[in-house]
Amino acid sequence: MAFGTNDKVLTKELAKQIDLILFAHDNDGSKLVGILLDIQEVIPNHYIPTEVAYYLADKLDVKITTIYDCITFYSSISDKPRAKYPIQVCNSIVCKINHNDNLFETLKELLNIDLNETTYDGRFTLESVACFGGCDVAPAVRVNGKVYGHLTTKEKIADMLNELI
Repeated sequence: MAFGTNDKVLTKELAKQIDLILFAHDNDGSKLVGILLDIQEVIPNHYIPTEVAYYLADKLDVKITTIYDCITFYSSISDKPRAKYPIQVCNSIVCKINHNDNLFETLKELLNIDLNETTYDGRFTLESVACFGGCDVAPAVRVNGKVYGHLTTKEKIADMLNELI
């Protein structure tokens, strides 16, 4: 069950989608990170609900703690609902050298939110994450798997946000 609602998250349709994802990964628990990423993409708000985590543990015959170890270790995976566009700001040394602090401050200003908050309309969440491999375009963000780089000015950042709207 989703917290705070009476709606069942794991519908028959979602269970079928998850089963197809598991099949694509050979029902192999050693591919858990990829499985979680794929499942998270088909769930609104880009997260792994508790009910889904238990379903996976049962289907893959792995401990629920193993599922949550992956969810809590990898910044790309979340057990909390996120916005339609979770903006993950790279916080690696390369991005820091390339002034990701300006990127953070500009995003906070333009979105009127702070780190780990979601805009009033549920459109954007602002997150700080470890390196995701965008060093060549630093400072960079990742939004739903797509990297946006060279975000060095307020105009470039605003253009990126407008592209998502």
